[in-house]
Amino acid sequence: MFSDSSINPDTVQAYLETEYFVRGEHDFVLRVGQFNKSLQSEHRCRGSDCSAFITAYNPYSDVVVEADNAKRNKTLIDELKRRSLTFADGMGKHPSNQWPGEPSYLVFGLTLEASKTLGARFEQNAILWCGADCIPQLILLR
Repeated sequence: MFSDSSINPDTVQAYLETEYFVRGEHDFVLRVGQFNKSLQSEHRCRGSDCSAFITAYNPYSDVVVEADNAKRNKTLIDELKRRSLTFADGMGKHPSNQWPGEPSYLVFGLTLEASKTLGARFEQNAILWCGADCIPQLILLR
């Protein structure tokens, strides 16, 4: 399924296993390939039929110092605000706790192509994208 990617298969597997926490009035967790009723409610509430879960942390899954991650994260937030996009805070975290959780955002109304472009701009290997079916998909960018 992901054989065309230059990303290490173990890394891809970790992305598939990661839990993508979304914070808001009602917190919920996204999992790749699993319908999410809470996401469906959020889409309806925000008048959206799609969303993307994205981070600016750890470009290409290389751990960088917190100060650099914080700068990258601020740049991402500034970009989302500049574009008047609606978003919720999140955290991507693998259940094994072997990888530090990464502050992230669930951005509403971001098409698949726009999501890929934003993820690539922030040097991410992958993003999570959800269409109208509210089933999160792992989208590899390399």
